Amino acid sequence: MSTNKIGNPWALLPFAVFLVLFIGSGIITGDFYNFPVIVAILIAAGVALTMNKKETFNQKVEIFTRGAGESNIMLMVMIFLLAGAFSAIAKGMGAVDSTVNMTLSVVPQNLLMVGVFMIACFISLSMGTSVGTIVALAPIGVGISEQTDISLALSMAAVIGGAMFGDNLSFISDTTIAAVRTQGTKMKDKFKLNFLIVLPAAIITCIILAILTMGEQANISQQSFNWIKILPYLGVLITALAGVNVFLVLAFGILFAGIIGIVDGSYNLMELIQKTGEGMAGMYEISFLAILIAGMVEVIKHNGGIDYLLHLVTSRIKTKKGAEFGIAGLVSLTDLSTANNTISIVIAGPLAKNIADQYGIDPRRSASLLDVFSCSIQGLIPYGAQMLVAAGVAGISPVSILAYSYYPVLIGICAVAAILTGLPRLTIKSAKESTTKQLRSDLQ
Repeated sequence: MSTNKIGNPWALLPFAVFLVLFIGSGIITGDFYNFPVIVAILIAAGVALTMNKKETFNQKVEIFTRGAGESNIMLMVMIFLLAGAFSAIAKGMGAVDSTVNMTLSVVPQNLLMVGVFMIACFISLSMGTSVGTIVALAPIGVGISEQTDISLALSMAAVIGGAMFGDNLSFISDTTIAAVRTQGTKMKDKFKLNFLIVLPAAIITCIILAILTMGEQANISQQSFNWIKILPYLGVLITALAGVNVFLVLAFGILFAGIIGIVDGSYNLMELIQKTGEGMAGMYEISFLAILIAGMVEVIKHNGGIDYLLHLVTSRIKTKKGAEFGIAGLVSLTDLSTANNTISIVIAGPLAKNIADQYGIDPRRSASLLDVFSCSIQGLIPYGAQMLVAAGVAGISPVSILAYSYYPVLIGICAVAAILTGLPRLTIKSAKESTTKQLRSDLQ
């Protein structure tokens, strides 16, 4: 990093190039996903390598590869791949369908929207993907709206809200993985703190949905389910909460789901292997994005860009709470710009870590703030993948869903309240042990 603490604002040019390419193409074409984000990052990384004439090109490439191959980034990529494999295998052998059907069979007919929200919470918590949850549940939400007077926008908002619950909390969610790895803390510790922050939002959302849909009923046909197919999800959640190493958790989940799939005839051995490969392939883009972003950020850091951002963000920060609001603002603005909460955490994470270290913010708390605020914004932007997928299934405008997007708004409010009040309280002993235990766990 540059020794000049004020830093060099020109070093941030690659970020500007990325935003111009990504947002500019979205505005021009009307589709923010028309310009492949990995191409935009690759071009921005190329710009980063052309800067700083004091270094040779070979030296800049060395700096880039050092950042791209940093141990936390490689661990993140490995977890991404394993999480993708588990999610694909579990879904392929019917775990999602069984979970949905089981929940619908026990949800009271006059609380269907509350049930849809809770199903989405559990599935997204189990699968670790908000978009996958929305794809699975949005048709059910549409069907309920067609049989009742419940608006399609409200139904889709309930699905999106539940999907963002798990995206924010799941042990195998890419946002959780990115937040934990960039802040150097443990998934279990981050989950506990994060859960306490967002639980009031989930409860209030259920109450609001119950009130708004009071008296509305629909005759949902009962579909068969196999509770054994749900066990891999429960197994992953339980072992992760117990503090088992995340690699062992995911390996156990893959093996458990695979055995069930073979026994019940969902897979033969070769099909299981192919499904594993497909699941991993689904995580290639986010994995390469993490690698390219990390390399680009390392070059920007070397050129003084991170120093400048730190100076810009912290020059007006006087307190620990101000620093926490700074972290929240950074990841929120990044998510508004990129329309991807995982990418926003990967970009803002290193800077947030510097701010957290400077102001003595517990890594569990900084990881939670990154994840909560990125998911809050992601659940509200009409050009985000979640809104676009739900709106596409329902055949409505993404903007119409905003009026009913209670959960994303409420988790943002709860996170702001957590900063202002300093709650939940954290023990000093746990805070000191968190990072060292994580490092030991990774080496085992």
